[in-house]
Amino acid sequence: MTSTSLPLRIACAQIAPRVGEVNYNRQLCNAAIIDAAQQGAELVVLPELAQSGYAFHDRDEALKSAEGLYDETVLGWFELARQYDIIVVGGLCERLSANEVANSAVLVDPRGWLTCYRKTHLWDREKLIFTPGDQPPPIARTAKGRIGLMICYDLEIPEWVRLAALGGVQLLCAPANWPDLGRPEGERPAEIVRVQAAAAVNRMFIAACDRHGYERGIDWVGGSSIVDADGFPLAGASSLPEAQLLLADIDLAEADDKWISDYNHVLQDRRPEFYGGLCSTSTRSAHPL
Repeated sequence: MTSTSLPLRIACAQIAPRVGEVNYNRQLCNAAIIDAAQQGAELVVLPELAQSGYAFHDRDEALKSAEGLYDETVLGWFELARQYDIIVVGGLCERLSANEVANSAVLVDPRGWLTCYRKTHLWDREKLIFTPGDQPPPIARTAKGRIGLMICYDLEIPEWVRLAALGGVQLLCAPANWPDLGRPEGERPAEIVRVQAAAAVNRMFIAACDRHGYERGIDWVGGSSIVDADGFPLAGASSLPEAQLLLADIDLAEADDKWISDYNHVLQDRRPEFYGGLCSTSTRSAHPL
């Protein structure tokens, strides 16, 4: 399908936050936002927990770095969004109460709108620290297009990504912190492969912003990726554990075309009447032959 919409320049800012150093991280994030804007980006994605760092020892330590949705970090992103007319997506250690925190992502719109998503599928020790979200991935209807939010491990839950696609998301923005767990020699990181697959099977753009920088025994993949609606990389999509700013020009209207052949549509070809088991809370083994 030929599109006549204007291209949107998007960016992923792969930076290295420091755990517990909120002031440093604010400055790092703000500098990345300005850099992206000066290179023509109209939307920039920052990593997961970019405001706080990731590898907390426990919930008490996370609470010391936590902020509300309208505290200094996000208000600073609002100011930059308005000043540079840029949409900002970034990870936040969000204070929910005196003893609860969420691993959150916010989308800050230059018009003053805020969209928040709280990570629902927690990875590993995150379950000891964060309260999981209980809402589906939101869709921000911006002046640029329909933008969805999720965080890192959420991308590995196919039903969750499909839910965003069914909601009409054109661009899925995913702040991430991908720990480097190793891989066979010559292979690309599996996290990137899964992002490409998720984009292709749902016919949507995905911007996944990873981080870099050694933190409390953790190395990171450094796999920030911008992927088109066919699942092909537009920027990144390799392991580069250092600072980088990825840029890509995309036509969001391409994500509205779900046809992959004259007779195949990635959403209309679904057969939901056969998928009832997907909603089951049990994990039953296959019936023996």
